[in-house]
Amino acid sequence: MKERYPALVSSDWNECLAPCGPFDPIAFTYPELEADLAGSFRLYTGNQISLSEATRRIGGLLPQALSEKQMDVYLDGSFVTYNGVSQLIEWCRKKNILFMINTTGMKGYFQRARAKGLLPEGIVVAANSMISYPGHETEMYEVREIEDKAKNTEMVMRRYGISPNKVILIGDSGGDGPHFAWGASVGAYLVGSMSKPSLEKFCRREKSRSIGDLG
Repeated sequence: MKERYPALVSSDWNECLAPCGPFDPIAFTYPELEADLAGSFRLYTGNQISLSEATRRIGGLLPQALSEKQMDVYLDGSFVTYNGVSQLIEWCRKKNILFMINTTGMKGYFQRARAKGLLPEGIVVAANSMISYPGHETEMYEVREIEDKAKNTEMVMRRYGISPNKVILIGDSGGDGPHFAWGASVGAYLVGSMSKPSLEKFCRREKSRSIGDLG
């Protein structure tokens, strides 16, 4: 029998709940690529190129794929969230509200963070598979393009029978714009956290409005 949840929180991770970018593990391991990585991040979160194009460009720069050991070294020294994030996730757990990380960040980051006990049990994760590792059995949804965030939230919402007006979306940049546009169309709550001008620009253009700002 499936667990029943009264509500769902579906949130971006990078620069929204945590002060890191999706490509930071790569920049940590290959610092000479930092400028290129930052440029690709700005372009797709600003809705100027697709996420798949950004990952294609970055994949072409990598000398080799990041190993689990390299990811672990990054996480050991760099895993951190913004103040209050762990308390928010714990509050949701106590209220039996399903918490979903829905991000363009790498599956491998979350696989290893889970294995190291850095993320709480019971959360759902959707992430990009550019970096991922075999042997991690916990199910993760796929984010190949930024538009997939909305598809993933809808799949989880339907899977657990959660009404759209019991869904809260949290985002920070134009990369969350399509997620917010979908949320506005179905009556979900939209919350900006550490919001960037690119999100405001997208929302103005699409006539979708954030109900508040946590940042």
